[in-house]
Amino acid sequence: MAKTAASDRRIEILKSAAAAFRRRGYHGASVDEIASALEMTKGNLYYYFKNKEEILFACHDYSLDMLLALMADVQDDTSSPEAKLRKLVLAFVHLILDELHGTALTLDPEALSPELFQRVIVKRDQFDQGVRAIIQQGIDQDIFKPGDPKLIEFAMMGAVNWIPKWFDPAGPATSDQIGNAFADYLVGGLLRTAQSE
Repeated sequence: MAKTAASDRRIEILKSAAAAFRRRGYHGASVDEIASALEMTKGNLYYYFKNKEEILFACHDYSLDMLLALMADVQDDTSSPEAKLRKLVLAFVHLILDELHGTALTLDPEALSPELFQRVIVKRDQFDQGVRAIIQQGIDQDIFKPGDPKLIEFAMMGAVNWIPKWFDPAGPATSDQIGNAFADYLVGGLLRTAQSE
């Protein structure tokens, strides 16, 4: 029970940190700012994380773990590559807009030490490879137009990762609406037309 409370508190800290990093950048946001947004002292925050770099790493690690769990779920799914890719895009948009307030996967990973940076890259590459495999599956099954799965994946993830740069939480579009629109554009654009019949 206490472990769950501590885990929940860590996630609250990550959300506060992600919001602060989004507003001020990693180097501009202070641990004091993150702690005060949660009505904590800096000392209390250090009970959960030893420094700001560890918070940044945890933001990436938490988000990537969620994406990899989603990827595992999608890979076990027997639906079409189109349905799998749509599910990934929708969940990815939800993650970056709702879970860690738009910055978890775009926060300065270069600010991490080489060892922590490498741990982030390994998980990110694992997710990227999973997306590319689904794209390749769609090409192989003649569902998607021929193309380079790596370039297609870069275009898709680049578009989704850019959302936090323009998204306004007070704006009229919800994360579901944005996710569906992006899935329509990004996945729909890969589909072969019915003209071959």
